[in-house]
Order: sequence, then structure tokens, then C-alpha cells
Amino acid sequence: MAALPVKNKYIDLINQTFYFPRHGFEVRNNQLFFQDVDLMELIEKFDTPLKFTYLPKIGSQIEKARTLFNQAIERYSYEGKYNYCYCTKSSHFSFVIEEVLKNGCDIETSSAFDLDLLRKMYADKKLDKQKYIICNGYKTEQYAENMIDFVNGGFENLICVLDNPEELELMNKYAKKPMKLGIRIATEEEPGFFVYTSRLGMSSKHVVDFYKNKLQQNEKFKLKMVHFFVNSGIKDTTYYWSELTRLVNVYCDLKEVCPDLDTLDIGGGMPIYTSLGVEHDYAYMIDQIVYYIKTICDSRSIAVPHIFTEFGSFTVGESGGVLYSIIGEKQQNDKEFWYMIDSSFITTLPDTWGIGQKFILLAINNWDKEFQRINLGGLTCDSQDFYNSDTNTNQVFLPKLNGEKLYMGFFHTGAYQESLGGYGGIQHCLVPAPKHIIIDKNEDGTLNYKVFATEQTADSMMKVLGY
Repeated sequence: MAALPVKNKYIDLINQTFYFPRHGFEVRNNQLFFQDVDLMELIEKFDTPLKFTYLPKIGSQIEKARTLFNQAIERYSYEGKYNYCYCTKSSHFSFVIEEVLKNGCDIETSSAFDLDLLRKMYADKKLDKQKYIICNGYKTEQYAENMIDFVNGGFENLICVLDNPEELELMNKYAKKPMKLGIRIATEEEPGFFVYTSRLGMSSKHVVDFYKNKLQQNEKFKLKMVHFFVNSGIKDTTYYWSELTRLVNVYCDLKEVCPDLDTLDIGGGMPIYTSLGVEHDYAYMIDQIVYYIKTICDSRSIAVPHIFTEFGSFTVGESGGVLYSIIGEKQQNDKEFWYMIDSSFITTLPDTWGIGQKFILLAINNWDKEFQRINLGGLTCDSQDFYNSDTNTNQVFLPKLNGEKLYMGFFHTGAYQESLGGYGGIQHCLVPAPKHIIIDKNEDGTLNYKVFATEQTADSMMKVLGY
């Protein structure tokens, strides 16, 4: 009997470990494609290291959430509406905000400077005055002034979400015409977190009295929204459902004394895929959110609220990727093999070393070669500049080099990395920020590529440093 062939190629490893192809990844001629983008062609055109953003993925994520919420609303005869908000803090880039607005989204802000961005979008006729602008974050004098400027300019759907009682006094100081307010309710943090109660928001025990004593008779303001934010995001866990139940009841408590209140903002985003080895049942989680809200409100004879969500990473995270070349190999002892990338994780993916975040990691080429367990090292002299464990396997495998050029990438990296890494500023050990390519689709379905930013130069960094 003939011996079965040994399945020791990289493609065998991926097929045996994960359901593959999936999430827009597939292999053609032993090379990786992402959302039909030929990544080797991208590398040949622009070289590595490079970051890319695939814009159509932003729209498809928005449509996915809208469809699932509207299906649940129809299923349960839910009488409120659903609004999709984008959290600007996930990525402030103009091409992201423009794509979000093209898809009809509302906006959630975190600081005074976010409103400066939106002012520019309005001047460029990319933002209209009917959009909801949900203003979260701690309110400074400048933030308050900017909000009032928007309201006075006709943005009647701007909602200032009060994080603490003192912010009402600040808004009262500047407000000249009636405006809408929300109240953020402090959540209990997930068991095992460093603190028990979130520092953000007001205690649920005090919000009804706060409304009665401070807001009810103040003709400048209408309380329209209850907002809460679960730090760990929307998950199918006992913790999440218990917090949702508690906070929907707080909404009902307020609604009983405040007829203007009609909106519940569910902060905390949907999970994204940071591994090929997990599955998120978005339809079930969204179905249950609508079901819980309706059931609780019906049990208390309260009209159901409009539902707002604030999705940042879910909107933009899966649109991004970072591609590297392997430029060297080191063997430090009998077991540790190192592949050196042509950039730095601290520069390009700060979440990987800052909070131990994992992303989807795959080879771009040589899928027909044997694989080996390796550690990935960055260019800096920092011992923390490495990556050596995937979400499910707690180790990293890539094809053996054998004298051939190897390229690899991290995917679904589109949220937070540029802002945390100090985009355009000074990088650790002065490793330059890589070029950034925007990928979009033409009307005929073909792809077009735009260089948003070239690789950072020594001159630009020296200028920042005062040389």
C-alpha cells in the first residue's frame, strides 16, 4: 500500500487548522488574495513595508449591521428606529470619514478637535446639518464652545452626552438656544478588570434625581438620550446581558419622568475577526439586543426607544492590513528561530506590544513550501519589538525561507494603530512610518490604488525634532 503524502506545506497547515478560505481570504497559485486584491501585485507595485485600506469593506460592514438590526426590528415588531454611528476615534483619516458619510452614517465624537474635522467636512459639502452628532468624552471649555457653534449653526441633531453633573453647568454657560442632551450611565466593569465601576458616566442611582433637580425645568435643554458604554464590547456573555438589562431599566426609570426621552445609545462595539479560528454570531447578538430592549420596555409599559450604536473598530478594522518582507533569519538556540521584518511592530502595530493584541497573520507567498515555527522580530533595539503567538495556537508558523523571498502580512488592523503609533510624528528608534495605500473599486468593479502617504523620510522626522 502506497504511503500517504506528508502534509507539511504551509497551505496544509492553514487548511487543517482553520476553515479556509473565509473572510475574504483565499489562495491562488500559492499566493494570498484579500477581498480579491492580489497582494503580491500590490507588493510588486509599491514594495514593503506598506499599509493599505480597502475602502469597500467599510461599506459592507455598515450594511451588515444595518441589515441585521432592521431584520430584528421587523421580527419583533419593534416600533423604534435604528441609527448607525461611527466613532471617529477609531480612525480620523479623511478617507475613512468620507466613506462613512457616503454610507449615510451618523457620527460620534470624543473631543473638541473631532468637531473641527466635521466643520471641514461640512465646508467641503460632505456633511449635512441633519446628521446626528453624538458628543461623548470629557467636556472642556473648547469642546463646549465648539458644540454650541454647531447648534447655533443649525446642527439641531447634535446631542451633548453629559459625562458628569458639572458638565451641565458648562453647557448652560454657553448655550444660547435650545439643544439636545444625553446622559451617560456608568457601567460596572467586566469581572477581573482593574476597577469595579467605569470612571465614565454618572451613577445610575442618581440620574433620575439629577434630571428632576437640574434639567426638568431648564428650557434650554431637552433630554433625548440615555447612553452607556460597555468597555469589552458586545459579547454573548452573562456580564454583557446583565449590564444591558440593568441599563435598559435605567432608561425606563428616566422615561417615566421625562417624556422627551426617546433614544438609547448602546456604546461598546461589535467584535471583529482577529483570528481565522473564531466565529461571531452577529445575527444572534443583535437579535437578542432588540429582544431584551423590547421585552423589558413592554414589561414596564414603556415605549421602546430608538436604538443608536457606536461602531468604530467594527466599521474600519477589517478594512486594513500591513505587509512586510522577511529580510533576515536568526537561530538563537536549538528551538528559537527568528524572522526579521523590514519595519517595527512598535511603529506599525503598537497594539501588539502595548496591550498584546492579536491580528490575523498570514504568509503572502510560498504557500506550497514547508512551514516552521518562528518568532517575528522588528528592527528596533527594543526587546519588546516582537510577535510570537497567534490567538488560537499561541505560536506563529510561516513557510521556510530556503533562500527564497518571503512576504507576510497582518490583517484587520484598520482601527487605532495610526493614532496610537503617532502618525506623522516620531517613531521608536526613528523607524519610519510606512507608505499607506488606499484601495477602492471603480464603477466597473476593477480596483484602483492611491498613495495616501509615502514612507516617512529622515528629513521630515528631523524637522519634527528641531534639526
